[in-house]
Amino acid sequence: MKIDDLLLLTLDNLRAHRFRAVLTALGIAIGIAAVIAVVAVGQGGQEALLGEIEKMGSSQGFRISVDVERGEAPTSSTFSLEDVRLIKELSPAVAKLAPVTSGMFVSLRTSSSRGKSVYCDLIGTTPDIQGAMNLPLVAGHFFSEADVQANRRVVVLESQLARTLFPDGHALGQQIFIHDTPATVIGIVESPSSSLFSSMTRYAFVPITFAQEVLNTRVIQALNGVAVSEAAVPQAISDCIKILERRHPSSNIHYVGRSMKDMLDLIGKATGIMTLIIGSVAAIALLVGGVGVMNIMLVAVTERTREVGLLMALGARRKDILQQFLAEAVALCLAGGAFGVLMGAGGAWAVAHFAHWPPLISFRTVLLAFAFASAVGLLFGLYPASRAAGLSPAEALRHQ
Repeated sequence: MKIDDLLLLTLDNLRAHRFRAVLTALGIAIGIAAVIAVVAVGQGGQEALLGEIEKMGSSQGFRISVDVERGEAPTSSTFSLEDVRLIKELSPAVAKLAPVTSGMFVSLRTSSSRGKSVYCDLIGTTPDIQGAMNLPLVAGHFFSEADVQANRRVVVLESQLARTLFPDGHALGQQIFIHDTPATVIGIVESPSSSLFSSMTRYAFVPITFAQEVLNTRVIQALNGVAVSEAAVPQAISDCIKILERRHPSSNIHYVGRSMKDMLDLIGKATGIMTLIIGSVAAIALLVGGVGVMNIMLVAVTERTREVGLLMALGARRKDILQQFLAEAVALCLAGGAFGVLMGAGGAWAVAHFAHWPPLISFRTVLLAFAFASAVGLLFGLYPASRAAGLSPAEALRHQ
């Protein structure tokens, strides 16, 4: 059978049962749309998340902490301010190193707030945190090393927190209360640009000595650093760990270091696995659509048994009958695939629009969707087609 004859015959048969064909293609379309939407939203969310995390630190950044995978937790003797000073002095690979003592859900209020508090993450650190976390100043200035040494009660707010506390925009020089301890606002830094973070966490930065007083702790949770170059990051991490192990030889703590690239790779792998799992679940809908195609094609074989017998009597080969029914199954799946791509792209765009990240619909994803739709048509159309091709011409002609 010629290709053009096969196409015309396929279109005529589908047109003759257009309502049934549309419903069958819709089943495939829903499966394709689910897969494309999930993959596009997942990839878009992953890119947005990784992009925002990259903004929070330089590619030369790294972090030294205890080995939490072993269930370890830092104590007051795990890190010290003297450790930080010696590492910066002894390691030529380390450009900046900031210790961090932090507290979550710390209450902040102004003198005019009538006791109403705003809660934030309080980050006690040193001026080097600006380079480690990429904190551009909006107004004022960051606290200095002298402020840390003198335990001055000063605070730098991220801009969204500053707007919440001071809606009139005049935060610099104002006094706020951190756990009822007064502090003066000396600077404002940029908030994360995406709603991924700006609506989730608010930050206030204070000298680490002041934070330890307010939080009543001497525990430094981690060291955030910046290497002199991206290539020097492994050396910087190695130097930090060696110096810390020499300074705390009796400690049962294991020091570990992660570069910004390591953290991004880890997060990318985790989000990729989640997208794969959810996409696999969505693909079940496509298999259900494939079962629908097989069911409809089996019905078509039963309805057209006499037609098949007539075609065979006129000289059609089993191969021609097989091609005809397979072509119809594949055509149904491809039509459903095309509609499913549009539905999936629209759904992904809608979700990404409200979540404020771009949906990533790649040409490869669309091509894979069509290939999968064709494979479903071939797989689930093969049995009905082979059943039609195996009919006896004499028996088929007697079928009523």
